[in-house]
Parts: sequence; C-alpha cells; structure tokens
Amino acid sequence: MSSHKTLLERRYAALGLMLIAPTVLVFSAVIIYPLVSAIYLSFFNIFTPTLEGEWVGFSNYAELLQTGQFWRALGNTLTWTIGTLTLQIVFGIAMALVLHQNIWFRSLARSLILFPYFISTVVAVLVWKWLFNDLYGILNHLLMSAGIIEFPMDFLGTMPNAMVSVILVGAWKYFPFVVIAVLARLQSIPDALYEAAKIDGAGPIARFFDVTLPQLRDVLVVIILLRAIWDFKEFDLIFLLTGGGPINNTQTLPLLVYQEAFALNDMGMASAYAVVMMAIMLVFMIVYIRRTKSDEDS
Repeated sequence: MSSHKTLLERRYAALGLMLIAPTVLVFSAVIIYPLVSAIYLSFFNIFTPTLEGEWVGFSNYAELLQTGQFWRALGNTLTWTIGTLTLQIVFGIAMALVLHQNIWFRSLARSLILFPYFISTVVAVLVWKWLFNDLYGILNHLLMSAGIIEFPMDFLGTMPNAMVSVILVGAWKYFPFVVIAVLARLQSIPDALYEAAKIDGAGPIARFFDVTLPQLRDVLVVIILLRAIWDFKEFDLIFLLTGGGPINNTQTLPLLVYQEAFALNDMGMASAYAVVMMAIMLVFMIVYIRRTKSDEDS
C-alpha cells in the first residue's frame, strides 16, 4: 500500500514538473537570460553593431560613478518620478472621491476616466506636442487670450518648462491607475465608520482625514511602490516628448541607457547603466515585497 502511494506521489510530482516546465522556460528566456547577459556584458567594452570587445572588469562601473552624466540623469529620474507620482496620487484620490459620490453621470465618468491610461503613448504624445507647440499650440493661444502671458512659451525646449511639462503629461497618462485602485477601496469602507464620525460632529474634511485616509493607507502604499517602480523605468513617454532635451536636462537613466547602446554604440557601458538602474529599482521591489508579505501575515 505504501509503495503504491509512493508511486502515485512520484507520478504527481513528475506531472507537476511537466506542467510548470513551459512557464519556467519562458521565464528563463525573457527574464533570467537577459538579466545574466546584461550583467555579463557590463564587464566588457563592447561595440554594439558587432558585439565584440574586451574585458574591462569594473572599469565601466568606476567610470559611470565618476561622471556627472550619471548623477545628472539620476537626479532627473528622481525629479520625474517624485513629481509625476505626487500628482498621480493627489489627482487620483481627488477623482476617486468624486466618482464615489452618487452623481448622475458617474457610470460614464468612470469609463471616460480610463481613456488616458488605455490610449497609446505615441498618440498621447503627438496630441500633447501639438498642445504645447509655441507657434500653433492651443495652450499658448488660450494663455495669451486670457492675458496670462504676452508671448508664446516654449514648453518643451527650455527649462524648467520641459521638466514640468513632462511631469504633467506623465501624471495625466497614468493617474487613472490610482483612480481605479482607490475607488475599489473606497467602495469597501463600511458606512458605519462615516455615520459614527458624523455623530461625533466630524465635517467632510475631518471625515476624510480621520476615516477615509487611514482606510486607504494600505492600498496607497502598494500604489506608491508600484507606480514608483514603473515611473522610474519610464522611457517612451519622455523620449517621444523631449528626447532628453533641452541639453540633457530631461534625460533620465532609461534614456541614458538607450543613448549609450545605440547612439554611442557602447553596449558595455549601457549594460553597466542598466545594472545600476536595476539595483536602484531592486530597493523599491524589496520594500514592495516586504509590504505585501506583512499585509498577508496580518
């Protein structure tokens, strides 16, 4: 009897391995292999078109940390990430609170609010570049008509206008994610908590800070960590809007990796930048994993 049971357990174990094998192979092909390759290439001085070069050890990392280009790109990345993430959280919570109210166009508004998140980044950038244009852009036309400015502003060609514009577009593009997550949590908050707060004499603002915000704390932590990781590695939106200009003032680490690999044809240095960027993002990932694990344990 025990030998028959052992045979069944072995067959089930073999079946389990067969079932997860395709997933393991795909995971290894799209994640593990590129990761190991990037780390390996970062120790070489490699010419991108031919992928030939020589071993340089940690020289790429030493050069990377000694150049001001890396630190400026890191500063731009942090500025972009913190700026757009802050606006996403503020606008996302505000819009979620509005959509949580019993308004007559709530169903339509909930559908339309997802439009920026689902629209193609290329299409969104083309529309925003038309709005920002200093010759025929509607934004300059409206500001001049209202008497706010006398001459057209160069939104994408000067600083700090370029960074502010990129942050605003990023916040507009991705804040619906915050709206969805916060709105789902708002619908699960018991009404009894608000009724008790009203009995205690709490007004709308007091109820938000005493009831709503504490209830949103856990979901906001997860949202902030996820969006911080995604915003930190954002490439296409910034590249299409400014290309890192003017004079590299909006150049972030992902754009720097692209420049090193395909503009300067230095795949080794590009890999070193990518590995350092991965190490920085790993901090966010560790915080996120620990946070979700603590929530599961509690």
